[in-house]
Amino acid sequence: MLRFQEISHLMALILIPVLVALFVAMIYWRRRKLKTLGDERLINTQILGFIPGRQTLRFVLLSLALVSIVIGWANLQMGSKTEKVQRKGVDVIIALDVSKSMLARDIQPNRLARAKQLVQSMIDKMKNDRVGLVVFAGKAYLQVPLTIDYSAMKMMMQNVQPDLVPTQGTVISQAVDLAMRSFSQKEKKYKSLVIISDGEDHDETAVAKVKEAAESGVIIHTVGIGSPQGTTIFDPKTQTVKLDDAGNPVISRLNEDALRSIASAGRGTYTFLRNTDNAAQKIVGEIDGMEQKSLGAVVFTDFSSYFQYFLAVGFLLLIIEWLLPGSRVKQKTEVA
Repeated sequence: MLRFQEISHLMALILIPVLVALFVAMIYWRRRKLKTLGDERLINTQILGFIPGRQTLRFVLLSLALVSIVIGWANLQMGSKTEKVQRKGVDVIIALDVSKSMLARDIQPNRLARAKQLVQSMIDKMKNDRVGLVVFAGKAYLQVPLTIDYSAMKMMMQNVQPDLVPTQGTVISQAVDLAMRSFSQKEKKYKSLVIISDGEDHDETAVAKVKEAAESGVIIHTVGIGSPQGTTIFDPKTQTVKLDDAGNPVISRLNEDALRSIASAGRGTYTFLRNTDNAAQKIVGEIDGMEQKSLGAVVFTDFSSYFQYFLAVGFLLLIIEWLLPGSRVKQKTEVA
């Protein structure tokens, strides 16, 4: 089994396409400058030691060196020892509201950012549970199927934004239905759904859908994000407050009654988010208190690290790039 000990460090690889774009732009800029001075081939002959493609070669070497160093930084590991262990847990799907109202700032920095912090904290407190992610607004989408790879779940959370669901609204019933289809259909228990939302503009069929899910053995908890007093919604695209059709500021309010009704119908609990860590502890505690299924499996207990090889390759490429000869303009010699 291969894994990265610090998989989040691989995000640094996004620098590569940025550097490629800058290098291509530099090449075109240099050629335009040379054309203003004269014939490009003639000018190149006046450069001592000029080798076509040398700049590209140096850039490729530097890019490969950066890739190797980043991979080394993330520390690629391989499982070297396996052990049969008995694991017990449940399947947990987190349904996260990503509608535009979640950008309201009545809870800092905004509702969606705090919701993502809550999910991260919940994952940190989980041990053996499988976890999945559903995002919803006017429609629901499965972002992460049930998995025990908590690192992958955390990395996916970083990309969650309202743009993932172009259709606006808060259709909780669709999120519940999608979660139901994502759970194992063979079992009537060991399943929990955590809905994180401001509950605003929810559909009227949500409670009926939740009761149906509860009858099939799913325990449903809800988390309320925001304030009952409400606040305006900041639109990041226009950098202004969102307005309605009449030109008035849109006020978004936390609908606690709706979320309490959903939790009651789902035989779960409702949590009003004040302190992220306390809320995560409460929800994970409720999940840990459920009847759990045996997840006995072969797991890797020892891992060998290979970061040193990638770092060595990276530094070797840097040395090769440094040793490549440079070029300089030919000096005119005067005849006495």
